[in-house]
Amino acid sequence: MPKARLRFAPSPTGYLHIGSLRTALFCYLAAKSLDGELILRIEDTDQKREVEGAVEDLIEILDWVGIKFNEGPDLKRAATNGAHANEIRMGGEYGPYIQSQRIGIYKKYADELIKSGKAYYCFCSQERLQKMREDQQAKKLPPRYDRCCRELTKPEIEKKLKNKEEFVIRQKMPLSGEVVVRDELRGEIKFKAEDMDDHVLIKSNHIPTYHFALVVDDHLMEITHVIRGEEWIPSFPKNILLYKDFGWQPPKFYHMPLTLNKEGGKLSKRQGDVAVEDYKKNGYLREALINFSVLLGWHPKDDQELFTLKELEKKFKLDDMGTSPAIFDIEKLDYINGYYIRQMDLEKLVELCRPYLKDNLTKTQKHKNTKTHFIKKVVALEQERLKKLSEIGELTEFFFVDKLEYPAELLIWKKLTSKEVKANLEKVYELLNKIPDENWTNDSIEDALITYIKAKKEKVGNYLWPMRASLTGRQASPGPFDVAEVLGKKISLNRIKEGINKL
Repeated sequence: MPKARLRFAPSPTGYLHIGSLRTALFCYLAAKSLDGELILRIEDTDQKREVEGAVEDLIEILDWVGIKFNEGPDLKRAATNGAHANEIRMGGEYGPYIQSQRIGIYKKYADELIKSGKAYYCFCSQERLQKMREDQQAKKLPPRYDRCCRELTKPEIEKKLKNKEEFVIRQKMPLSGEVVVRDELRGEIKFKAEDMDDHVLIKSNHIPTYHFALVVDDHLMEITHVIRGEEWIPSFPKNILLYKDFGWQPPKFYHMPLTLNKEGGKLSKRQGDVAVEDYKKNGYLREALINFSVLLGWHPKDDQELFTLKELEKKFKLDDMGTSPAIFDIEKLDYINGYYIRQMDLEKLVELCRPYLKDNLTKTQKHKNTKTHFIKKVVALEQERLKKLSEIGELTEFFFVDKLEYPAELLIWKKLTSKEVKANLEKVYELLNKIPDENWTNDSIEDALITYIKAKKEKVGNYLWPMRASLTGRQASPGPFDVAEVLGKKISLNRIKEGINKL
């Protein structure tokens, strides 16, 4: 059997869509499971949408995720942002891997279809096509080319070509019967020939359309398996008929289910982040994005939900892919991301959190001599609560400011009066002030306060709520003993005194 070859073929439009990451991931894992090869091909025939530098950026973000390619564009400039040039440059025997560099190849195969009678020149003007569409709409007919040029005689065609009339090349679709295609996940799918249009293969600017280029490229690059979105099923018969017209063996096709938002609509940049670069910037880990994306359409038989990439490489099977729509649940992504944050080595987590702490570090000079040690303690305290790295700045801001701003009402616990809260906070100050500096730890702080509260048969919240509020100025925060230990004795006592003065 020939070696399995899969391709990921994005357009260089400026960012990697989260849905495209899922496609790339499935292609990568399928190639691993089949002991095959993964090819990167850039489909840039739509020049209007191309963004300069997008190819390099695309490869870098995929490299960050951990998806490696066996073949692909041999880039002229090295990657940035810490990526290594030898990881980015690929090349291979089936290039060029950028469609705009393959225009001559497409012309050759379009000419073959013309000669064999499987395609034809269409000289219809834009004005005629526009009027045709308007007439069809008025009659409530589906918009479709009327095949005006399909039966032009050879002399008519030669005359128009000699006069340099503008043309496109269209595929001759069958006029009756059914076209049967096979999707490996759904089985046979039937399409009525009468519903299909003689679609354009080569545009008037001599650039191939997406569907023509991909069939030619997949054949010449010996692609054996194609994984793509369910939205391409309506154009599936066009692809299969092209393979048939050329006499080529088509690859196996797997159409992934749609990814929908919670409301049942398509993911949209207008409704939130859909770019993988945005998720990275907002503090999502590659491990979480991989784990989350692979569950959007793939279901392991043992219902396991958390995987490393290495585990997925061993466990992934194409036949385990489903056909039901996948729901993009950001809360689940947050849960998975939080899980991987909690498993992370603290030293590594601190380094990943540093960019998100920059603003906080400019707000105080108190910890300038012990900054690294202090940051490590702050991050350790929040590690259990973090859902994404970008939260660390807002969650820990109170650790870094020299003076807290909050209303006196925050200090009040339940039905206690301001006078009672003040007395309790004064007792907290008194008890903590007695702890020697060298014994200022979470345990000693807890022991001093809880021992007193139990002896007095008081309610814990009557003391710990105003203490925590005075230390953090927050409605929600880590426990007061943990916060006091990280802040240190001097700052903790100063903040408690400021709380007392507010009452």
